[in-house]
Amino acid sequence: MKTVSLKKAILVNLALVAACALTLYPVLWVVKMALTPAQGFSLSANPLPVEWSVQNFADVVSTTDAAGAWLFGRQFLNSIIIAALTTALGLTLAATAGYAFSRFVFPGRDLGMKLFLVTQMFPGVVMAIPLYILLDTLHLLNSVAGLVLVYSTTAIPYCVWMLKGYFDTIPRDLEEAALIDGASQWRVFTQIVLPLARPALVVTALFSFMTAWNEFIQAATLIDKESMYTAPVGLRFFVGGFSQQWGYFAAGAIITAIPVVALFLFLQKYLISGLTAGAVKG
Repeated sequence: MKTVSLKKAILVNLALVAACALTLYPVLWVVKMALTPAQGFSLSANPLPVEWSVQNFADVVSTTDAAGAWLFGRQFLNSIIIAALTTALGLTLAATAGYAFSRFVFPGRDLGMKLFLVTQMFPGVVMAIPLYILLDTLHLLNSVAGLVLVYSTTAIPYCVWMLKGYFDTIPRDLEEAALIDGASQWRVFTQIVLPLARPALVVTALFSFMTAWNEFIQAATLIDKESMYTAPVGLRFFVGGFSQQWGYFAAGAIITAIPVVALFLFLQKYLISGLTAGAVKG
């Protein structure tokens, strides 16, 4: 029996190693292009660079505009501001809406939740023209506020569904006891429900941040000023119709991915419980 268990363990671990290798192979290719001094696209199957250099990273970070202003830093800061504001606004609206759908009975509650799902059926490219016209009417094109509003409304439906499912698992007895003791509904929500829903809030915040950070199509459509671009939009100019600077593109992609990876690692202790939020009803 021990021999069979050992063989099974070895086979399972070999399968996991193979799966990890397949998953990491594209990532290693990006790292290879970033660390290779040349700007060409290598066709070699070897994912390890022959020559090592960090010059691509230095050149990308030091990118400036025609006036000599630090362009990459401005675009990177734009992404941070937009993603942070989107997370704050989306999480605030989704938490209050999710709690209302979970705890209160009102006309149109079920229909409202279904309509949230309907909005997720349309890809962002379909909404690009209506959003452009709307923001143009409101004079919010080429602005941080315009992108924050667009990203927040895109992320809210999913966030409401997720938080509503988690709020359903929180026993109502805790809230009823607090209400009997004289606590207001708002105090119950902020001091009892939200602390208990921290895992779901963390996952929802991470989703909102990643949605705003990685989005490209709407940002490229609604912004046409170089200094107002987000980091993903700024990277597209390294690979265009007249030049293909794959080394710069790969280096910029790695730098742009660092905040999301760091945030993921920082919040990972909440992810397991948060991702299973709403899976069962208590």
